[in-house]
Amino acid sequence: MKIVNPVITQELERGAALRLDLGCGARARSGYFGVDLVERLGSDIVADLNQPLDLLPDNCCEAIYTRHALEHVQNLLPLMREIHRVCKPDARIEIVVPHFSNVYGHSDPTHVRFFGLYSMYYFCSREDQPMARTVPNFYSDVRFRVERINIQFYRYSFLDRTLGRLLEKFTNLNLKTQDFFERRLAHLFHASQINYTLTPVKV
Repeated sequence: MKIVNPVITQELERGAALRLDLGCGARARSGYFGVDLVERLGSDIVADLNQPLDLLPDNCCEAIYTRHALEHVQNLLPLMREIHRVCKPDARIEIVVPHFSNVYGHSDPTHVRFFGLYSMYYFCSREDQPMARTVPNFYSDVRFRVERINIQFYRYSFLDRTLGRLLEKFTNLNLKTQDFFERRLAHLFHASQINYTLTPVKV
């Protein structure tokens, strides 16, 4: 790991909270410092997300954003631990990843996993999971709270945009309709991506 942008070091020294875009690619999200494996325009921190973010102190981030990066990460559980560690208790964590029904996602040989409605609940305490379906949470001892989940659909064609808007509105009415989509409709109407908003639970 290497901090490229000296402003980050200055911010950490004065105790300011950081906003990080993990796996930012060539351009980080506006208002965020970019973290990427390759040092290039947009990368303020060069880091392999499969390794510890060891130059970042505990509780130094007020926001984490990552878009289409976690599906490339082999060591997801340790990364979630690092995200939990560097985040302040009230931090906002936004994760955008391919939905498991995204057929195009299976073409990328660097994708190692896909995500669904309950993926992030594996990092939640039982009381913070849906009563209708709880999942095991013993794979990791760090805990998050799922604040919001949004399943999104393709926008490639006129039909996608028309049907997708209607399906997206129905699917995201609540957790029950999201569950119904995944169980009954995902094999017919493929979703593009799934967005999670989390907060870390710290004692």
